[in-house]
Amino acid sequence: MYAPTPRRKNTTVALVRTAVLALLATVAAVGLGADPALAQGGDVTWTVRTASNSYGVDRSSFSYAINPGGSVKDALIVANRGTVPLDLAVYTADGFTTDTGQLDLLTRDKKSVGIGAWIHADRDRVVLQPGKTVEVPFEATIPDNATPGDYAGGIITSLTQADEAEGINVDRRLGIRIKLRVGGTLQPNLAIEDLHVDYAGTANPFGTGDATITYRIHNTGNAILSGQQAVSISGPFGWLRADAGEIASPPELLPGESWQVTVPVHDVAPALRLAATVTLTPLLTDASGSTTSRDPISATAHGWALPWTLLLLVAVLIAGIVGALLLARRNRVRRKQREDARVHQAVEQALREQETSAR
Repeated sequence: MYAPTPRRKNTTVALVRTAVLALLATVAAVGLGADPALAQGGDVTWTVRTASNSYGVDRSSFSYAINPGGSVKDALIVANRGTVPLDLAVYTADGFTTDTGQLDLLTRDKKSVGIGAWIHADRDRVVLQPGKTVEVPFEATIPDNATPGDYAGGIITSLTQADEAEGINVDRRLGIRIKLRVGGTLQPNLAIEDLHVDYAGTANPFGTGDATITYRIHNTGNAILSGQQAVSISGPFGWLRADAGEIASPPELLPGESWQVTVPVHDVAPALRLAATVTLTPLLTDASGSTTSRDPISATAHGWALPWTLLLLVAVLIAGIVGALLLARRNRVRRKQREDARVHQAVEQALREQETSAR
């Protein structure tokens, strides 16, 4: 979903609802195939699609590779499929990855520094009568000092309507994704950061528990990347290893973005000191759509997994053994003392009898 943007209506601050009627050419997007993306509501219906030209026919999105200082021209096709005239704003904006892993675009009031600053349509509004179609040319001009690497954004058509009943403005946006690779040295790189492992045991002294591994995937390179993840946990010397199983891939992260990951691992033996290892294989998608695996990276963190119930049981057992040994020793000392006293009494009795006989 696009983020809501506050606006004022008369003297009252009114909330703006943003209804995303088509996402931007991602896996979950509307209009990935040949059909145009559709925005629909009441008498208002319009579509957007890529123009058919030397860049391709029936493209699901715009994609370019341009060197610094270069430029390309392309076009967006907008059609009014409804029964009322449309007055649509047209603009471009930088993209970002949301907490749900979807690509979203900055709202028009936010400053863009990439695609939204370098790509401009030849007009900022289109007025369409019902049944009419218009081609909106745009041009991408890359600055000479642009940083090489990948950029994502989109070109947007927007219709703002007042909802008198609720006292709000409703902003409907429909757009198509733009992916741009600026020429230069491509440095795909992911990092594993803030890796932690926590352990929750069980009351069963001989049972296993659950470990939770948390970490952050950080795109520290200049290419858009996803990745394959593998997580394992083991005790000292690699004993009692347990694997997390299949882990969903993170979304495609733009350069500089991060993605928080939490992985549960079940049936982990409380091996006192645990080692959690995360292995991440970066996945790079080129302009043709093919994916290449990069060299995997890994990181390891340690955490305690103390079997408290078992330790308590062992402590009680040791205390019982020590107590029994002390009690046995005390009994032996008492028996020896009683025996010594009996012998002493017998000796004294014998001496007294000898003295009596001597008299």
